[in-house]
Amino acid sequence: SSKDSTPRRAMGVHPAGVLPNGNALLLPSADARALHARKTAGLGALAALDDALLLSVFDRFTHDDDGAKTLAALASTSKACRAFATHEDLWKSLTLNAYGGKFTFRGQSWLATFRAAREARTRKRPREDEKEEKDRRTIQCEIFSDVLHQRYMCAAMDVESEWVAEASTVPEATSTMSVDEFREKYESLNIPVVIRGAAKNWPAMKKWTRQALVRKFGAIDFTVGGYEMALKDFFACSDGCSDDTPLYLFDPLFGEKAPELANDYTVPEYFARDDLFKLLSDDRPHYRWLIVGPSKSGSIFHKDPNATSAWNACITGRKRWIMFKPSQNPPGVYPSADGAEVAQPHSLVEWFTSFYEFANKEGALECVCEPGDVLFVPSGWWHMALNLTECIAITQNYVSVANLPKVLDFLDTKCENLVSGLDKNRRGGLSDRFVAALRASGDDALLAIVDAHARKKTSATQKAKSIIGDAFATASASSFSFSF
Repeated sequence: SSKDSTPRRAMGVHPAGVLPNGNALLLPSADARALHARKTAGLGALAALDDALLLSVFDRFTHDDDGAKTLAALASTSKACRAFATHEDLWKSLTLNAYGGKFTFRGQSWLATFRAAREARTRKRPREDEKEEKDRRTIQCEIFSDVLHQRYMCAAMDVESEWVAEASTVPEATSTMSVDEFREKYESLNIPVVIRGAAKNWPAMKKWTRQALVRKFGAIDFTVGGYEMALKDFFACSDGCSDDTPLYLFDPLFGEKAPELANDYTVPEYFARDDLFKLLSDDRPHYRWLIVGPSKSGSIFHKDPNATSAWNACITGRKRWIMFKPSQNPPGVYPSADGAEVAQPHSLVEWFTSFYEFANKEGALECVCEPGDVLFVPSGWWHMALNLTECIAITQNYVSVANLPKVLDFLDTKCENLVSGLDKNRRGGLSDRFVAALRASGDDALLAIVDAHARKKTSATQKAKSIIGDAFATASASSFSFSF
């Protein structure tokens, strides 16, 4: 079949020789027992912990130089400890915690990058044994561990052919669609749509090549993984790093840092009229982001902040989207009751390998956005985006007449910690400030929605008081006592 004939890169062995647990079934029983015994003996008392817990314990040493020394010491105690202590995630965390975005990726590994950054800071000359780094990194530590091997497998594998498929179940339209048609068919019904070619005439479509961006803005710091990093260093990291959670440039202040970028696109007409948070002026939450990432980067499953809707325009590359209705949790995704926390696989690749086959059975909509395409993401929809190639995109969140009631409900019923896009000291009272701005606009349609929301709040409050009153009355009329 065409699927079977798709070329695929051969996956090498784990650099430390780690094997998945299932390989024990392929070995003579005596050899398998020997490998299990080696791991148990090498870990000593730590062998009592399962592998995921052990890795989380080691992660506690990823905050400073003392932690780095501890991990280095653990790596020298045994081959089994080395397999855990040299895990790339640990040294990635160490690098970011110690140096933020002020480093240059080196040597095809986060361990080498950390050491180079440390030497640059302390201005120490490399030790003579640094040239042996590659040999030391490839010392074979043959142990069985699904936890360690799966992360390597996800990092090493190519994007699977079925993830790149052109089949689209998200509704589609062309840029000839009228604004009224968009609002009637999609926005008012809270249904997603891909608008093919809606951004094709933007200046960004011609100007935003990697080379041009580095030439003009390479020295400017953008927000990458929560840290500020020069654009040229971000691209260097993207080229050298091969882990399964690549760093992702996601900057809400790009327009202030590089105003020319904000002038290279215009808000599509479907979303241009309604952007009601702009009534808050400088007090509005973050609303637009420049997004840049390599293949296998992207956004894990989430709902957009503050119950807003969004649009996302693909400038370069190809981006795969998976979407679920607000009431349908994606497979493998487990939100807390208040939505503040979401448990899900560590990386996009891990989710695809483990859960993608179940997505369609559970109602997923999916599509691939090409350069010039714009995706409308309705309020409350679960969605994730996987970059199939290096991608550059622009996204904006907005409040319209259609989703204003949802936003007002969210701001009233959610705790301040769930309000996004503002400093913590400005989150409190956002609902009141927004309602005041809506009333000050004098717009009849907005005033009608605000008044309806106020009546709904009053009714809910009265109902709650009634329920509490009835409960107390019932308790008072009952005859009961506690005895001990």
